[in-house]
Amino acid sequence: MTRARARADEEPKPISSSSSSGGGTAMRVIVPLQGVVQGRGGLFLGSVIPCALFYFLQLYLKRFRNDPGDPNDPSSSSPTQNTASSAPSRSSSSGQLTEHHGLPRSLSRSLLSPRNVGGPACVSGRVISILKTGETPCDVSLKQVEDDPYDEVDNPGGVIQLGLAQNKLSLDLVKNWLAENAEEAIVGGAGSNVIAFNQPFDGLMELKVAVAGFVSQFLGKEVSFNPSQIVLTAGAAPAIEILSFSLADSGNAFLVPTPYHPCFDRNVKWRTGVEIIPVPCRSADNFSLSITALDRAFNQARKRGLKVRGIIISNPSNPVGNVINRETLYSLLDFAREKNIHIVSNEILAGSTFGIGTEEFVSLAEIVDSEYLDRDRVHTVYDLSQDLSLPGFRISVIYSYNNSVLAAAKKLARFSSVSAPSQHLLVSMLSDTKFVQKFININRERLRRLYVKFVAGLRQLGIECAKSNGGFYCWADMSGLISSYSEKGELELWDKLLNVAKVNVTPGSSCHCIEPGWFGFSFTLLTEKDIHVVMERIRRISQTCKAHS
Repeated sequence: MTRARARADEEPKPISSSSSSGGGTAMRVIVPLQGVVQGRGGLFLGSVIPCALFYFLQLYLKRFRNDPGDPNDPSSSSPTQNTASSAPSRSSSSGQLTEHHGLPRSLSRSLLSPRNVGGPACVSGRVISILKTGETPCDVSLKQVEDDPYDEVDNPGGVIQLGLAQNKLSLDLVKNWLAENAEEAIVGGAGSNVIAFNQPFDGLMELKVAVAGFVSQFLGKEVSFNPSQIVLTAGAAPAIEILSFSLADSGNAFLVPTPYHPCFDRNVKWRTGVEIIPVPCRSADNFSLSITALDRAFNQARKRGLKVRGIIISNPSNPVGNVINRETLYSLLDFAREKNIHIVSNEILAGSTFGIGTEEFVSLAEIVDSEYLDRDRVHTVYDLSQDLSLPGFRISVIYSYNNSVLAAAKKLARFSSVSAPSQHLLVSMLSDTKFVQKFININRERLRRLYVKFVAGLRQLGIECAKSNGGFYCWADMSGLISSYSEKGELELWDKLLNVAKVNVTPGSSCHCIEPGWFGFSFTLLTEKDIHVVMERIRRISQTCKAHS
């Protein structure tokens, strides 16, 4: 008790505030906190440390606040620049406030977010991983074609586009039909409802019914399609991505036979985090898929700790153009059942087969429809844009027997839904069965005729092509023209074709082809007159390469 009273008697009296009478000097009031911390060292901890903290706080604020009188601050303005027009308006109570002239004002925002603090705006790790992939040869060549496109009249020296999977051969048939029927198809019967109101994200039932009939028509067989098992998407890319998302988790993998279209690397992997395991196919077998190669790739993936969730096949193959025979399709179904994995059959070029050779096109849906073979693991993708020479419309189809996949795909389709006017237009077009059958017959005949002429032109230059039964590509062996049998030698030839010959083609390495020197030529972008121009440009490069070999 005595000791506590003595300690209280020793406490200093509060220091009264003193002001300086000098004009314009700032009045500073400091009241040290004493006796807050009791016990040994209470005077030091309660007085000196708070004063030091307050002193450093003043230094911090003085350094980072926006002082309008600082001559070193480029943002400060001189007194002559402070005009009445730039001054903020004064409130009604501003005259009642006492202003200390020695204390400069600073905005609270500058105190909370000091200058020179922070960094660049951050993006997600997913974006960074996408940016790290860089530009592929396909990206580079597409930009060059956009900057310098070939035109027979206006730009005869421009780049000829042969690296894009699009069909222009029968565009005139579509244009004629659109000229006669487009307006009535889009706004005729339904009126403003077509344009002004939302439609189901997964597609109109009227279009699903029309699509089911159209696919059966171009397959030319008694294959029944259930419209309720159809989901419509804005192109094949989101269709493949939705199936990848629905069938596999991030870090899982799909087996994909090579060569495959370069877009698969993006459609399957970018946003889903799913991996692709290439399954090599060789020219000795015309790049046909073998179950032995699939089994080997599956086992190698397991050794790497990857969980394989499915196989993605392209039938007809893109870019080779060969088809998968019936026996191999049955073996694929057996393999998928044995490994407990899914099959995604990418049949976006099924309506563009032209029947050269003995192999006929067989859809996986035909086999599953004829026999109940574990349907829940089979999913098919079709593309109306390719089959009807309407690449700009971007309308594709997911057809699945798995109810869970269908339910998820219908929800995910909200991110890639097809516009209502496009759907109503296609309902009208596909309902015109006479036009559809005429288009299928003429388109197949034009595909066959131009393919034969293009292959014959390359053969005259000593360049052979893989056997094709469908699709838009001619898969050509130009390994005899590369400087070295490697990817580097292949890309050097690709660069000469693009920048010297002004012909844009797809190098085999972009399609994960394990044999250097193969290139894809999309002949469906040409007219018959253009073939001679292309062959002449390739001939000059061929002569140059042979002269240096």
